[in-house]
Amino acid sequence: MNLKQLKYFLMIVEEGRITAAAKKLHIAQPPLSYQLRMLEEELGVQLMKRGSRNITLTPAGKLLKERAEQIFSLTTSTTRELELYKKGNAGTLAIGTISSSSTIIPDASIAKFAELYPNIQFDIHEGNSYEVIEMLDKGIIDVGIVRTPFRKSGLTVRYAKTEPIVAVFPMGEVIGKNKDIISLKELEREPLIIYRRFNELLQSVFETEQIIPNIRCRNDDARTTLNWTKAGLGVGVVPLSALSFHDRKTLQYKAINAKELTTQMAVVWKTDRQHSALTLDFIEAFADSIESIK
Repeated sequence: MNLKQLKYFLMIVEEGRITAAAKKLHIAQPPLSYQLRMLEEELGVQLMKRGSRNITLTPAGKLLKERAEQIFSLTTSTTRELELYKKGNAGTLAIGTISSSSTIIPDASIAKFAELYPNIQFDIHEGNSYEVIEMLDKGIIDVGIVRTPFRKSGLTVRYAKTEPIVAVFPMGEVIGKNKDIISLKELEREPLIIYRRFNELLQSVFETEQIIPNIRCRNDDARTTLNWTKAGLGVGVVPLSALSFHDRKTLQYKAINAKELTTQMAVVWKTDRQHSALTLDFIEAFADSIESIK
């Protein structure tokens, strides 16, 4: 298996038909079909089912598509990084970030880092904490920005300050009696919009108080929670740092009165991996920055 075969395979997947892929690659159909057949024979699995109009990926084909895309992403990043090294102290820094980190990334430490290394390129990959850690495991990124709770095995971690998980709702609405804090009991009948990764934690806290929460929406992105909240569909439950300056113009928030409902941002990297000096400098600068956040 080589990069040429993977390139042909991905083009067939993208176009949905071998004839269309051959046209896009500027080659005849028979050689392309032959390359696909040779790839399947080499791997010992069927990658595609040929239909009358379009091809359909088998489970093995879906796996190869995912891995091939990762391989080409790494190939592109590596090529770009080596080209930049010709210029001296430069390179590509691949960073995985979560949606709720957008209020602190980029920060002053990153801006200063970019000034110190003017030839650096930032390659940003976005996902939830589980996806960011998976990208670390696969070597797609150098460093990840995640949020607790997350799996820590094999990782070195630097934490930001602990922050509350808060209830957010549109300006003008009156929910709860206290100005800054809201109780679980006061949230009992409110339709809640929650970040799915906090579902287990929230259910546990409500269960302790013998309350069954009214979950209206579960999602995988803090920004989705905030958008649904702005639309008046319920009370959002998010980490405080997920609220941007602009969010605070249309939304109000109250800390939820439950000591368990806290979280932390963290910068993570693989413990057993060799890191470039560039990556280590970035980690040190950014980790120091988030640790000092008040």
